[in-house]
Amino acid sequence: MDASAALSLEVERVQLSGVLGDARLRRLFDYLAEKSLVGESPKEIAIAIDVFGKGADFDVSQDALVRVYIHKLRKTLDGFYASPNGDGGVVLHIPRGEYRLKVAGAESPVDPRRWVPGKNRRAIAVGAAALGALVLMALGVVWLIAPHSDLDRVRASPIWSAILKDDRPIMIVVGDYYLIGETDLMGVKRLIREYTVNSKSDLDHFVAEHPEVADRYMDVGLRYLPISAAFALRDVMVVLAGENRRITIAKMSDVEPISLKSADIIYIGYLSGMGMLQDIAFADSRFAIGDTYDEVIDKRTRHSYVSEIGSQIMDPPVPTGKEQPYHDYGVFAKFRGPGGNTIVVISGTHDEGVRQTAETFTGAQKLAEFGRQANAAESVEALLDVSSFDGVNLSGTVLLQSNRQGAADDGARITAITPESIGR
Repeated sequence: MDASAALSLEVERVQLSGVLGDARLRRLFDYLAEKSLVGESPKEIAIAIDVFGKGADFDVSQDALVRVYIHKLRKTLDGFYASPNGDGGVVLHIPRGEYRLKVAGAESPVDPRRWVPGKNRRAIAVGAAALGALVLMALGVVWLIAPHSDLDRVRASPIWSAILKDDRPIMIVVGDYYLIGETDLMGVKRLIREYTVNSKSDLDHFVAEHPEVADRYMDVGLRYLPISAAFALRDVMVVLAGENRRITIAKMSDVEPISLKSADIIYIGYLSGMGMLQDIAFADSRFAIGDTYDEVIDKRTRHSYVSEIGSQIMDPPVPTGKEQPYHDYGVFAKFRGPGGNTIVVISGTHDEGVRQTAETFTGAQKLAEFGRQANAAESVEALLDVSSFDGVNLSGTVLLQSNRQGAADDGARITAITPESIGR
């Protein structure tokens, strides 16, 4: 049977199954099927116009409507082929980066990047574990060829030795943004970020407290990870790769509260992506996060350190050829968790702050300088001033550091601070 005939049969099987449900999803599927059968892969704007009735001036860069429904269609197809009804020897899928339907043998999908259908979500976890094992193997090679003198000094420092010598599992938690689909009568019209909503359960609670949005907010299964997390993860994994320890990587929105007690935690990401870890990290801290998440407040002096990245984006300077670096801020903390476990926070207000914090606290020289000025064996924290240019962190200076003892008293006083009383 040729590819066209196989595609036609599989399209008909999916249509007759009733799995598509939503009328808009059916229209999208039928449209892609029609185009795919004649060898066409339509553009995003064409789908917006032909399927969703948008005008020619529809801006696909500002509205994710098509991408959201393509994502839903992919999940629907994955669910169909994970069910007994989908067992037919071939699978119908949408290749990444394309808007068309394609068939492939179920035993060997042509696109290794797509989510291979399994019996349930546990199959995803198994795949993620296998990927994690490959990452660790690769980083093990990096560890073998890295200059051991510097690497050994980093791993022997009080910052990392407590985790490396512990027998608890290590969980690296990456701060992600849980995105909410805002709908109207036509479906999802845009994606939004609500800082207090960091998981599906948070969304359920938010809707219960704000019933006026119950008909407008929905889970669309989408998350956002900052690009700095990848670079910071690389730096941290090199430090951990020499140990034969169980290491897992999870998104903050997927972390269960019990994990914050049972495992040693390394958080990597924005301050605004910390979710439920934020209360633990800043309960006894010298620092507090401002309402905008672009500022870090020193609770002892009541001084506010505001990232300049927001102004760079909202009001970019006129190019003169003599542009000056701008400032971002990184936050580092190491302390005992609620279960006696160790928690390490590598964070910042934006990407530049996160990357510089990771480089500083995984680099032998900078880590040694920090250790000479603070009792790193205890619970410690630091605020970094990060000099940045064009999205790149150039250097970092430790502005403030603390051993966290006695910070709880400061925490009681911070509640009285108002924006007018904070020095800028």
